[in-house]
Amino acid sequence: MQLVKNYLYNAGYNILILLTPLLTVPYISRVLGPTGVGINATTNSVITYFLLAGTVGITIYGNREIAFIRDDLKERSRVFWEIEFLQITTIALAYIAFLIFLFTETQFKVAFFYQSFYIIAGAFDISWYFMGLEDFKKTVVRNTFVKIASLVAIFTLVKTSQDVGKYILILSLSQLFGNISLWPYLINSISKPKWHELSLLKHLLPSLSLFVPQVATTVYLAVNKTMLWQLDSVTASGYYDYSDKLVKIVLAVVTATGTVMLPHIANLYAKRKFKQVKKYLYASFDFVLAISTPMAFGIAGIATTFAPWFFGQKFASVNILLMIEAPVIILIGLSNVIGQQYLLPTKRTKDFTKSVVLGALVNIIVNIPLIIYWGVRGAMLATLFSEITVTAYQLFCVRKDLAFSRLFKNFWKYLLSAFIMFLVIYNLNIQMRISVVALIEQIVVGLAIYIGMILILKPTILKRLNDLKHR
Repeated sequence: MQLVKNYLYNAGYNILILLTPLLTVPYISRVLGPTGVGINATTNSVITYFLLAGTVGITIYGNREIAFIRDDLKERSRVFWEIEFLQITTIALAYIAFLIFLFTETQFKVAFFYQSFYIIAGAFDISWYFMGLEDFKKTVVRNTFVKIASLVAIFTLVKTSQDVGKYILILSLSQLFGNISLWPYLINSISKPKWHELSLLKHLLPSLSLFVPQVATTVYLAVNKTMLWQLDSVTASGYYDYSDKLVKIVLAVVTATGTVMLPHIANLYAKRKFKQVKKYLYASFDFVLAISTPMAFGIAGIATTFAPWFFGQKFASVNILLMIEAPVIILIGLSNVIGQQYLLPTKRTKDFTKSVVLGALVNIIVNIPLIIYWGVRGAMLATLFSEITVTAYQLFCVRKDLAFSRLFKNFWKYLLSAFIMFLVIYNLNIQMRISVVALIEQIVVGLAIYIGMILILKPTILKRLNDLKHR
């Protein structure tokens, strides 16, 4: 039952991070327009490179290492301070590199400076520590207040198309204050650092091994927006960003299982409970298929009229982008289970790294011709191809460890149920005049159809849910 609570907390945390900008989308898209949105998306994509260089894989590495030793207060405290001081050092070096870049930048100098608070925020990000302890409640509760404050600030201060800088500054500072707000929780959780016992450098190489896949994973989003800026326009980057934001909101619910299960499986693996590791993996894979499949078909079903209504008529082309990107929800969900919940906790980092690097290479190679011929739609297709590559390679890596017949046992049931749901809500979407009420009706009808079909087809997840109820 604790895993279920942790999943709900982490799903809430992921949605919270993404929900703040998304809640403001209908307002910001109309106030700033495609150009303003594109400036934010483009400058943020570049800042992401410096932030990644500064965190050097510590988020995943720290989560896993704390999970291995969480029952030993002395060892846990020592490892925390070693990893955190390493993170502060690498972030400082990354920020110096950013300042050198800023000195040479001429087009968006002020916007880049405002975005740079995201880099500083990375030095104070200790969410990996609490995730390693499987304590997700603190991160959600504390950050909720910060995000609400940022929402108020956006609606109060961002009034015209000239307020792009204010918008960027509000978002980046909210990230900084949100990270700092977690620190008071450390008081009763760890002891003070003993400087003579600390050894920072021993964590550098292991974290760097996770840095490569983290960079490659981020490439899918950041490089696409950067290449759209260079090969098409800053406006195209804005279209891509808004489509991706909506899909990432849905994905936050799906991939929350990965962050929750990584420390749990890492702890089981450290105790050599290998049968339980596989048991949880099969259950998690089935759960992700059960929720990601209807979400993908649901997004595609409502995209036609939802995008121009929600984002504004200037963003009408986002509807096609949403339909192209929708299958990514399933693909990332599956690769999240195999990669984050199996390969990383069981120290098969090389396989995980190869999968995401291969996906990144495919993304970059196909991006250039696809963007030149089809613009932003081509970039979205490139994202889809790269995710297919990652998932396919990871499945290839675990072919001898896991039974595919068991992994995909219920997939056809979820697929059939979601497809029937899609046919109904797609027709409703193009026939009904779009409004909040109409959208709610379509979602309710879609849920009723999917759940009804699941009750008829009876996948094994129903038995697991029933077992949970009686615990």
